[in-house]
Amino acid sequence: MSKRVVIGIDLGGTNIKVGLFDTELKLLGRKAAATDAASGPEHVIERIADTTREILAARKLDMRNVRAAGIGAPGPSNIKEGIIAFAPNMPGFENVPIKKMLAERLKVPVVFENDANAACWGEYVAGVGKGVSDMVLLTLGTGIGGGVVSNSRLLHGFDDAAAELGHTIIYPGGRQCGCGQRGCVEAYASANSTAARATEALREGRSSSLNAVLESRGAITSRDIYEHVAAGDELAREIADGTARALAILCINLLHTTGPELIAFAGGMIGAGDLLLDGVQRFFDELIWSSKKERVRLVQATLGESAGMVGAAALAVDMG
Repeated sequence: MSKRVVIGIDLGGTNIKVGLFDTELKLLGRKAAATDAASGPEHVIERIADTTREILAARKLDMRNVRAAGIGAPGPSNIKEGIIAFAPNMPGFENVPIKKMLAERLKVPVVFENDANAACWGEYVAGVGKGVSDMVLLTLGTGIGGGVVSNSRLLHGFDDAAAELGHTIIYPGGRQCGCGQRGCVEAYASANSTAARATEALREGRSSSLNAVLESRGAITSRDIYEHVAAGDELAREIADGTARALAILCINLLHTTGPELIAFAGGMIGAGDLLLDGVQRFFDELIWSSKKERVRLVQATLGESAGMVGAAALAVDMG
């Protein structure tokens, strides 16, 4: 029987997304399920396997039709061995041999990758990076993640810890980051950090239309900030500029390190659209060297929440 489909799995702390693809990466079916991470690794992996079988059954297929499966998962990992070393938002996920465990249940070859790398690979093969050989993906959400494709290959580093882009130090001795370092770009430009900087300014007595939001809800979000930028609020603009400047510095450092043709932005914060990217471009142009005109493009990613699933499927195609 022809092995004509692959499985792409994006494992998150809250949800599992499973996609069924043909070998040209055309999506044939998809399904999401709650991760239920508190129940432990065995339970989560069974949920992945069950969801996969359900998608196949809906197409009148079974595992005999599957060439391979790819999975992207969070946390520090041993990519070659397919082991999740530690997943902060998934209790019990320490030194979990997820590649082996999933292969045993699905009875097909499994390829494993970090979730941010999988998303980067998805954008590279089927999204905004299609046709380039060198790119960077930055995911802007609760934290800042990312992936690097260099000379058409994902960058892993000798211990599989490369591309922790959010923990690039841009302001030595600066704001405390959750990783333990000070001055990381994540401490300034993630969705949470952007909101935190605004909240601190308001509690120090700064005047802003955001005060009404903080008083009514007890908290503000990065979305609130960009909405108030659009309405002309001065403090919101100052905070947004701080985020854009931090991201621009990161982009310049990445340009000088890996020489990408494009740097793509993904994650919840890109809902701000041009308000975010125009600011990053403005500071990039202001701060970059003047010795030559840089051609790197700063763009919005195109696959959205499907990027990790697509990237995992593409890795499965490659191993098949």
